[in-house]
Amino acid sequence: MKDYLQDIVQHTHSLGIIDLIKVVGDENSTSIEAVSDERTVIVQAKFHNPVPEFIGTFGMPNLSKLNTILNIPEYREDAKLTITTKENNIPTGIHFENSAGDFKNDYRFMSAEVINDQLKKVTFKGVQWGVEIEPSVAAIQRLKFQAQANSEETTFIAKTENNNLMFYFGDHSSHAGNFVFAHDIAGSLSKPWHWPISPVISILSLSGDKMIRFSDQGAAQITVDSGLAIYNYILPAQTK
Repeated sequence: MKDYLQDIVQHTHSLGIIDLIKVVGDENSTSIEAVSDERTVIVQAKFHNPVPEFIGTFGMPNLSKLNTILNIPEYREDAKLTITTKENNIPTGIHFENSAGDFKNDYRFMSAEVINDQLKKVTFKGVQWGVEIEPSVAAIQRLKFQAQANSEETTFIAKTENNNLMFYFGDHSSHAGNFVFAHDIAGSLSKPWHWPISPVISILSLSGDKMIRFSDQGAAQITVDSGLAIYNYILPAQTK
């Protein structure tokens, strides 16, 4: 179970904008949902295989605390992690013990009622993707370079020109920059939607195989396959 918890924390909390997730699990599947505080990123993920310990609907709040506990050296080897429950096997939290049994922590879940109230379900009805590519390591690094050069900017524009996917930063009436993110692409983009720089870079920096999609209908999606789960990060377009 520790591997699953670390995977969840890495692909949600590490973005710096998510500290609460919802888990929905049964014998057939395990999925998670999350929304960043400013609703700039919606996360919908599903594990390749159901997680036997994650049965039911519950919330994982204060992911920073969970991250801290998971990284305590006492739990590095042969730690005992168990799901605590109440009547009807409703999950209530995680109990941590080191191998010697003399170092313990308890992490508390949110009930289904509370998490359903705090994390309203966001339905993504789907759009027609204009561009869909697997970003290269070099392209991601070039994105980081442009973000550094245009550090005063919070968004960038994605457009297609001459079969290339272009990213534009800033306003040419002042400082500005642009670069080719991908060459010889299929599809096209024409509307100058703005996308948040920091979350996009954070997501593209995660471990796992990636796919990035943009739509003229005002949505982008980055998919990351961690090996344990497939995470879909949906980004609504910004006007600026």
